[in-house]
Amino acid sequence: MDLLDRDACYRVLQTRDARFDGRLFVGVTSTGIYCRPVCPARTPYLQNCRFHASAAAAQEAGFRPCLRCRPETAPDLASWRGTSNTVSRALAIIAEGGLDGDEAGVDALAERLGVGGRQLRRLFKQHLGASPVAVAQTRRVLFAKQLIQETRMPMAEVALAAGFGSIRRFNETFQGLYQRPPSALRRKAQTELPAGSVAEAGVTLRLRYRPPYDWPAMLAYLEARAIDGVEQVVGGLYRRTVSQDGRLGTVEVRHEPARDSLAVTVRVPSVQSLPAILARVRRVFDVGADIETIGAHLARDPFLAPLLALRPGLRAPGGWDGFELAVRAILGQQVTVVAARQLAGRLVALCGETLPETASLHAGLSRTFPSPARVAATDLGALGMPAARRAALKAMAEAALADAQLFHPFGTVEEAIARLRSIRGVGEWTAQYIALRALRETDAFPASDIGLLRGAANDAGERPTPEDLLQRAEPWRPWRAYAAQHLWAADAVASQRAREARHG
Repeated sequence: MDLLDRDACYRVLQTRDARFDGRLFVGVTSTGIYCRPVCPARTPYLQNCRFHASAAAAQEAGFRPCLRCRPETAPDLASWRGTSNTVSRALAIIAEGGLDGDEAGVDALAERLGVGGRQLRRLFKQHLGASPVAVAQTRRVLFAKQLIQETRMPMAEVALAAGFGSIRRFNETFQGLYQRPPSALRRKAQTELPAGSVAEAGVTLRLRYRPPYDWPAMLAYLEARAIDGVEQVVGGLYRRTVSQDGRLGTVEVRHEPARDSLAVTVRVPSVQSLPAILARVRRVFDVGADIETIGAHLARDPFLAPLLALRPGLRAPGGWDGFELAVRAILGQQVTVVAARQLAGRLVALCGETLPETASLHAGLSRTFPSPARVAATDLGALGMPAARRAALKAMAEAALADAQLFHPFGTVEEAIARLRSIRGVGEWTAQYIALRALRETDAFPASDIGLLRGAANDAGERPTPEDLLQRAEPWRPWRAYAAQHLWAADAVASQRAREARHG
């Protein structure tokens, strides 16, 4: 496991070092409980401590979650393990419900990732200290615990949302793990929250991140690309429509810096959609990134170091949906961000699904982004685009219909790029961009992007060629996607200064 030595782990525990929250869990043999390193309880004796790299490992070792420090609220760094791209990809799929909890599911998951089942289990043991099935089961229990303690959802909905097959199994699991029924875990303060189902009242949950987090930069990115009718950035928060498993609803995200959290309010007709929707929020807002580790690696480069110092909390925004992101990428070929957003608005008006009045509380949110089936069946002539790019949109829609896993992690980043490039109208830049935003490949790098080339220019304003930039970026692996984000940010500032200089 990627752990410090035992004495170092204990010093982390003694000092309640928040930098290790989400990276380290301690099981206490005298109580049978496992805790986060920031737990306010009295520090146990060293001889009673067992240190684990994940909550799943602690739970698999027989410890139960602490009710004071609440392991379910730790930053979810388990969803992002930079030391193993295979584990990171597997965790992303598990977070979206891609593992049904049995061993056969593990083999199917491994096949999708281009490795054997035995190798995948070995990697999970090495990096997380637990099997894939144990990780999936622990995520289910901790998610249910969070729903119980942070909402007033009925217990039946909690069980369903967390993926328990039956209320009986849900009750038995919690009785065995916490030694009390689930309802006994509900906090008294929750009585002030609105009662009722997700569809009626919505549900608000907090997603913890490891600071720093550059919320203004994230919001500016989303605002510049917000599609009319689908997205809004208003009063410092982000809203959008969602379509999940054919059910329509809305999501609202706001920043709570005092809690190092994003507060996410979801309104959807089906509670079973909750895990997948929250996984999408994590992806868009890059909640699981260990930004400190990434920054330390990239700052070794003298060119990047000042950029990292200027924006230490800069994240790499993800796409809400793989198909939506791919369509945006095609619409953005050879046009500005503003022009691409306007084209996306026309596409939504042309074939987006209308949101029922009961599904949205906000007048500006009226349609969902169109599905592959709707794009494939619509005459796109009204978009006012070149025929070649309309054909590329059709080809992307048909590819997404033919392969439901098209935008899920697949093999190596090179294999994923090659698969995307086989689609008509998808070149190297578009494939790399889709890999970066939709597949969440941390090493994707669209080297020919004009913004990256401008951002990497020297003091004399001389830009590198794409080939030169690729060579310079070799030491930035495996986090070239984050280096790209900093180069784009540098280019945006330089372009703004140039515009101000021209206008006096």
